[in-house]
Amino acid sequence: MLQIPLWKRVIIIGLCLIGLALAAPNLFYNRVEAHNDAVAAQEKTGAMTTEQAAARSGWPDWLPSGLVNLGLDLRGGAHLLAEVHVADVYKARMDSLWPEARKALAAERATIGAVRRAPSPAGELRIQIGEPAQIAKAVEIARGLASPVVTLTGVGQNDLEVTGEGDTLTIRLSAAEQAATDDRTMQQSLEIVRRRVDAAGTREPTIVRQGEDRILIEVPGIGSAAELKDLIGTTAKLTFNSVVSTTSNADQPAGAGNVILPSADREGVYYVLDDSPVVTGDELTDARPDTDQNGYPAVSFRFNATGARAFGDYTAAHIGEPFAIVLDGKVISAPTIQSHIAGGSGIITGRFTVQEASDLALLLRAGALPAGMTFLEERTIGPELGQDSIDAGRLAAGVGFVAVIAYMIASYGLFGIFASVALTLNIAIIFGFMSMIGGTLTLPGIAGIVLTIGTAVDANVLVFERIREELRHAKGPARAIELGYEKAMSAIIDANVTTFITGVILFVLGAGPVRGFAVTLLIGIVTSVFTAVWVTRLMVSLWFDRRRPKTLEL
Repeated sequence: MLQIPLWKRVIIIGLCLIGLALAAPNLFYNRVEAHNDAVAAQEKTGAMTTEQAAARSGWPDWLPSGLVNLGLDLRGGAHLLAEVHVADVYKARMDSLWPEARKALAAERATIGAVRRAPSPAGELRIQIGEPAQIAKAVEIARGLASPVVTLTGVGQNDLEVTGEGDTLTIRLSAAEQAATDDRTMQQSLEIVRRRVDAAGTREPTIVRQGEDRILIEVPGIGSAAELKDLIGTTAKLTFNSVVSTTSNADQPAGAGNVILPSADREGVYYVLDDSPVVTGDELTDARPDTDQNGYPAVSFRFNATGARAFGDYTAAHIGEPFAIVLDGKVISAPTIQSHIAGGSGIITGRFTVQEASDLALLLRAGALPAGMTFLEERTIGPELGQDSIDAGRLAAGVGFVAVIAYMIASYGLFGIFASVALTLNIAIIFGFMSMIGGTLTLPGIAGIVLTIGTAVDANVLVFERIREELRHAKGPARAIELGYEKAMSAIIDANVTTFITGVILFVLGAGPVRGFAVTLLIGIVTSVFTAVWVTRLMVSLWFDRRRPKTLEL
């Protein structure tokens, strides 16, 4: 057992060298980070500025360039706690249901009379019919619009709750559908926020749901909470609506089913639009900066199959009529339809700058937030505070490292030196592995590394003490070393497996700082067993083969 086969030696040494190579870029953090940013910029835009080209040349492309991402508490950045207005989605659902309900009820106009939408609170759709005596018939027709709730808790329930009183039909979402809608809204909001933040080039943001209707957003490396709010808070809600008329009076009645919206670039001009859009931004599959026929900045877009069909059918039936493109409650363009637009693609023109066109394309690609947000808490952590945390963590790790090495050398002499070399490799491999997977290091993560430093030599202590015991039983050096590793293995496995299980539980059930601590703890357990058992054994084996000592001094 003391003799290690050549293939095992190659694997052990190879893994150590790979770990050192992957960890090395972290010694030149700023240079490698600038190199990676320049590479990302070139991949995104296809070009580089002079500064980016210089930054890219600052680190060879053939060398590893993965880095351990620094968390918010180490790098500085912005922290937001947002509340999602999930009730906004109820209103949107009722607004989109009105055309379908009107069509279904109008088919029975001979029985129930004229149909019109009545004023109603948000989240409800109230419809008045001409024949109050036929309200039961109207309720039956409206209930035919309902569909089953697609959730485990909503099995057997419909998504609409329909009631009738007098001449008024009231439609609202059922309780089961409200719960399902809330969950979908939160999931969609999380995904859209994540896509917007990632598209802005930030590193390892933390975006998690908290409670029923809140989202925690932490983005390292961003300048301020206000900058993050500007990026996230823009809803970029795009719709394409029919134009009823134009006016200069924003206060005039819009009429049932219509809405008055201002022009984005023509002051004092307002458009009366059909409140039900023909297509929406949700049906966009792509949007990118472009230029119009005059060479001015614009945004080209493309719909999915459903949106393309609706867009093509509408343009074919309304040639010669204006068509409004509405973004965030403002009409940014109202061109006249010149011909049938097939294929589901088009272009948004306006008085854009190049940057505005790029930003609009980014927001449209990310999609529209399904509901508005209110930011309940915002905090900016400056890079100076993050640097203080790094310095404190570095000091703690350094003190612990030196103390452990001093203890091991004082207790075990040369074997303590072997253990200290293995400990150094252990820390390097931890950083190399985290760089490879793009892990994020937080202040609790540094605590996990410090704990790993303290516990990584436990296996060596078990082995060395077992070797001492075998020597006291008059075993020879070679046999004592062999038995020491063999008999200590069960205790090493038991101690580390139980700690690993604890780390897994912390990772699964914890959040934020707890998970950061768990990640470094789990990686440290694996690497410490590898270095303490295999690396130290390799060093002892090589030393023993060369020196062939008659006695051991532990």
